[in-house]
Amino acid sequence: MPNNNNNGRGPWGPRSTEFNHSNNNGSPPFDFDNFIARLIRKILGFIPSFYTYSSLYISALVAFSFCLFQSIYIVHPDERGVELRFGKIKNEISLPGLHVMFWPIDQVEIVKVIERQENIGRPVSSSSNNGLILTGDQNIVSLQFSILYVVSDPRSYLFNLENPRDILRQVAESAMREVVGGRIAVDIFRSKRQQIALEVRELIQKTMDSYKSGILINTISIEDVSPPREVASAFDEVQRAEQDEERFIEESNKYTNQILGSARGEASRIRESSIAYKDRIIQEAKGEADRFLSVYGQYVNAPALLRSRIYLETMEGILKGSKKVVIDQKQTVIPYLPLNEMFSPVQKQQNSDGVK
Repeated sequence: MPNNNNNGRGPWGPRSTEFNHSNNNGSPPFDFDNFIARLIRKILGFIPSFYTYSSLYISALVAFSFCLFQSIYIVHPDERGVELRFGKIKNEISLPGLHVMFWPIDQVEIVKVIERQENIGRPVSSSSNNGLILTGDQNIVSLQFSILYVVSDPRSYLFNLENPRDILRQVAESAMREVVGGRIAVDIFRSKRQQIALEVRELIQKTMDSYKSGILINTISIEDVSPPREVASAFDEVQRAEQDEERFIEESNKYTNQILGSARGEASRIRESSIAYKDRIIQEAKGEADRFLSVYGQYVNAPALLRSRIYLETMEGILKGSKKVVIDQKQTVIPYLPLNEMFSPVQKQQNSDGVK
């Protein structure tokens, strides 16, 4: 049954002529739009009066420009870039040129890939023992060398090792000590520096590859090898003695070669002379044999005549150039011959010289 005694009010209270929501205690309901508007007014109240909406727009534009500027980077020809997104390394390597990334979620690390040089063994002070190495024959040498290397893998170089340069120096010193420790001092001071440098390079490269350092060793150059300052004078004396020894050996070899050359020339001359003498004797013997055969042929044909001829030729050779006295057997007078004068020593000398 309807309640007619409500004086214009419904069962839930009096009605208002305008749309009005109220809670049980009579306070108005929460208005979200009004809350946002009042919050914006409060925030704007903290901003100085000289800021306007246009200045806020300019600030936002400046912030955007800054982000865009940070997102653009340039890689030069002697560089390579490695990008990181949220700290994770990307697979791509940034080559020379202009690149864009999403800053600040992206970052880039730039590394030089040109050839670098590290000098090792140079003393930092007069009392420093840097560069002193023990050789295989228990000698101590002061050795300075340099390393030429390049970065072959920028990602490994940047993120696998904490300080690649210091690690490279330590590995190089260790490798040089190991190789030199297996050699005698003479090899290092003289002829085998190049071979030692090659062995050190291979050992350094092998070690750095095991560390995944991203470093490629190009050249190891041994620049200076000297004895320690404390024994430099004694070492110089030893070096001078060795140089004198080499000089004496060189002079003796030179003299030996000179004597051997002269002896070889003399031996060659004697051989040639003996060959010529042999040929001459052979030819003379052949001539004598031919003459004998010719005479023998004549002797066979006329032996008496040939004997007379040979006798006369022989007597001619004997009596030629000597004084001769011919005595006729029919003469009755006894001749007087001055034999003492004819065969005096002077005459004998003249006869021996073939002078009448």
